[in-house]
Amino acid sequence: MTAETKTETAQATGSGCCCGGACGAGAADVQIGGVTTVYQVTGMTCGHCEGAVSSEISQLPGVTSVEAVASTGQVTVISEAPLDDAAVREAVDEAGYELVGQA
Repeated sequence: MTAETKTETAQATGSGCCCGGACGAGAADVQIGGVTTVYQVTGMTCGHCEGAVSSEISQLPGVTSVEAVASTGQVTVISEAPLDDAAVREAVDEAGYELVGQA
């Protein structure tokens, strides 16, 4: 597992929604710290997909930030400690997508 520890302030942004605005979008400043892991996920095509994956992963214990990017398939997760890959895979599966590994 490749992970790095980093503390910084970043701006989290959401992309537009393909479902008539039902999933929302926006930007907010967030404090980032802990372990950063980037996963590769297949099947995401729009902002709604990004939101579904982000929502499921953000429910995992210790997760402080999730950013999913449909165009690259990359999902960046910041957590207090390294996450169990099986738990992340299960969360991505629950959202309806496939975790293919770490980027």
